[in-house]
Amino acid sequence: MKSQTFAARAGRWSAKNKKKAIFGWLAFVIAAVAIGGLLGTKQPKDDAGNIGDSSRAERIVDDAFPDYTTESVLVQGKDARGADVRSAVAGVIAAVKKQTGVQNVKSPFVGGNAGQISKDGRSVLVQFDIRGDEDRQDELIDPIEAAVSGVAAQHRSVKIGEFGGASANKALSKAFSDDFAKAEKLSIPITLIILVFAFGALAAAGIPVLLALSAVAATLGLVSIPSQFIPVDENMSSVILLVGMAVGIDYTLFYLRREREERRRGASAKEAVEIAAATSGRAVLVSGFTVIAAMAGMFFAGDRTFTALGVGSVMVVAVAMIGSLTVVPALLSALGDKVDKGRIPFLHRLKRPDGESRIWNWILDRVLRRPLVSAVAAVALLVALAIPAFSMHTADTGTDGLPRSLEVMKVYDRMDAAFPGGQLPANVVIKAADVRAPEVRAAIAALREDALATGQVSEPISQTTSADHTVAIVDLPIAGKGSDKQSIAAVDLLRDKVIPGSIGQVDGAKAYVSGLAAGSKDFNTLMKSRAPLVFGFVLVLAFVLLLLTFRSIVIPIKAIALNLLSVGAAYGVLVEVFQYGHGEKLLGFHSTGAVTAWLPMFLFVILFGLSMDYHVFILSRVREAFDRGMSTDDAVAYGIKQTAGVVTSAAAVMVAVFAIFATLSAIDFKMMGVGLATAILIDATVVRAVLLPATMKLLGDWNWYLPKRLRWLPAPKAEPTRA
Repeated sequence: MKSQTFAARAGRWSAKNKKKAIFGWLAFVIAAVAIGGLLGTKQPKDDAGNIGDSSRAERIVDDAFPDYTTESVLVQGKDARGADVRSAVAGVIAAVKKQTGVQNVKSPFVGGNAGQISKDGRSVLVQFDIRGDEDRQDELIDPIEAAVSGVAAQHRSVKIGEFGGASANKALSKAFSDDFAKAEKLSIPITLIILVFAFGALAAAGIPVLLALSAVAATLGLVSIPSQFIPVDENMSSVILLVGMAVGIDYTLFYLRREREERRRGASAKEAVEIAAATSGRAVLVSGFTVIAAMAGMFFAGDRTFTALGVGSVMVVAVAMIGSLTVVPALLSALGDKVDKGRIPFLHRLKRPDGESRIWNWILDRVLRRPLVSAVAAVALLVALAIPAFSMHTADTGTDGLPRSLEVMKVYDRMDAAFPGGQLPANVVIKAADVRAPEVRAAIAALREDALATGQVSEPISQTTSADHTVAIVDLPIAGKGSDKQSIAAVDLLRDKVIPGSIGQVDGAKAYVSGLAAGSKDFNTLMKSRAPLVFGFVLVLAFVLLLLTFRSIVIPIKAIALNLLSVGAAYGVLVEVFQYGHGEKLLGFHSTGAVTAWLPMFLFVILFGLSMDYHVFILSRVREAFDRGMSTDDAVAYGIKQTAGVVTSAAAVMVAVFAIFATLSAIDFKMMGVGLATAILIDATVVRAVLLPATMKLLGDWNWYLPKRLRWLPAPKAEPTRA
C-alpha cells in the first residue's frame, strides 16, 4: 500500500511529472530573482536600532540634523606648531574645501579648537563634515580621499592620514565584500569535493549543490518583499548563504542517500523514489518545520537586525524544504542510474557493499557494547568543554575586532594614541525648547566640567547645535577602547552621575547618551533580558514538534538535552579561544577579552536548528525500524549505521564551509565560523555517534514512553520499503 503522507504524495507527483517539476522550479527561481531585481532589497536608512537610551538619542539626532558624517585628517610631525605641520594643515584645508559636500571645516589653529592639538604636541586634527545620506557619502568620499592623498604626497616630512565615518565605511565594506567573495568561491569547490567522496560520483554530488544554490538565489530575491516592511542590512545575504547551503545540502543528501539505498536493495527507479519520498521526504518535512521553529526564535530578540535575520533564515529553510520535496524526486526520476555518472573508482572501498560506513560501524559497535562507559565519557567531555562558558563576557568588539591590515585602521590607531577616545566618543544628545537658553548653556558647561572631573573623559570636547536650536550634541572622548569595560564604566558615570547633576537639573530638558560604548551596553542588556524568552520559545516549540512526530516524551527531552550540551561545548570553546585568547596565533587575531554580544543568541538559534536536522533524520530511521518489529537495541544499531554516512557527509560540508569564515579578517566572523564549525563537529561526532546511541541503548523501550494522558496522539505508520 502506497503511503499517503504529504511528502510521499509530493514525491510521487514530482516523479510522474518530471518536466513540470524541474521547469516549474527553474521558473520559480528565475521569477524570485526577477522580483528581487525589480523591488530591490531595502536596507535600514540609519544605524539607530530600538535599544535603550542610545536608540532614543539617535532618533533625536536623525530628526534634528541633516544626514552627515564627520571625517578627521591626522597630521603628525616633530612639532605640531612647526612650519611643516602648519603648511600641511593649510594644504589639507584648502584641498577638502574644494570638494563637493564638505562643510564645517575646523582648523586646529583657530581659536576654540585647541583640543585638536595632541597633548604631546606632535599631532593635530583637521575635522570636517560630509553632508548627505550613506549612499551620497559613498559617492563623495573618493575625491576627498584623493585630495588628502595629494597633499600627503606634497608634504612627505609629515605623516598624513584620514579616518571618519565615510572613509571607514568604504574601506570596511570593501574588506568585508572581499572576504565574503573569498568564502563563496572556496565553499562551492570544497562542498563538491566532500560530496564526491560521499557519493563516489560527480553527478550525485552535483544535485545537492544545485538545490542549495538555487534555494539561496530564490530566497535572496524573495527577501526583497518583506524588506519593504522590515529593512535588512547587508549581513542578511551571508546568513541566507550559510543557512541555505547547510539545509539545502542536508535535505538533498537525506533524499538521495535513501533513494540509492533502495536501489541497492533491488527496487526499481520508480519504487526507490517513492520510498525515499515516503521516508526521507517525511523526515525532511519534520526537520524543516523544526528548523523553522528554531529560526523563528530570532523574532523574540527585540532587535530589528535579529528580526530581519529571522525572516531570511525562515524563508531560505522553507524554500530549500519545498525544493527537496518537489524538484529532487523529479531529478532522481529523470536521471535514474545516470545519477552514478562520473564514478570515482577507489572511493567505494571506504564503504561496505550495503552503503554503510566501515569506520562508523566499528565505532558504533563498541559504543553499543559499553553504552554506560561511552555515555559517561561523552558527557564528561562535553561538560569539560562547556565549563568556560559560565565565565563568558559579552561585549561589542568595536574597532578592536576590525582588521588592522587596512590603512584606515592604521590611521585610527595613530589617532587614538594621540587623542584617546576622540574618534569614538560618547555622544550626549540634549533636547530642549531652546538649547541657547541661559540655564541650558550653564547646564552644558557643567556637563563638560563634571565629565572631565571624573577622569574618564578627555579633550577635545566638541558641541554641535541643530538649525532650530532644539538639539545639541556634546561629544565626549571617553577612556577605554570604545566598547570595553572601561568605556562602559565611563558611560555609566555619564548616565548615572554627570547628566543627572547637570542637564537633569533643567526643567524640560532631556539628555541621552549614544555612541559605540553606549550602544554596546544597551545591546548587551537587551540580549541578556531577551535570551530566556528566545531560548524558551525554541525549546518549547521543538519539544512539541518532536513529541508529535515520534509520539514519545523521552525523545524530545533527550534531544533538547543533547543539543544544549553541544551548544554549551561550542560556547566554551569560543570563550577559551576568543575571550582568553588561546588561539590568537593560529587564527591571526588579538583577543578583545570578550565574545561579541550578538553571537551567543545567534549561535543558539542556528545550531539548535541545524542539530535538529541530524536528530530527526537519525531517529526517523530508528523509529521506522522499531515500527517494523525490530527491538529497540537492533533498531538503534540499524538506524544509526544506515544514517552515519550521510550525517558525516552533511556535517563535513558544514564544518568546512563554516571554517572558511574563521579565516576572514574581522574577528566577529572568525568567532561565528569557529562557533558554528565546532558545534557541528561536536554534534555529528560525540553527540550523534556516541552519546545518542549510548543513551538510547541504556533507555531501551523507555525511549518510546508516552504518558497515558497523551496516548490520543496519532501513531506513526510504518512506511513501505523493501526487505
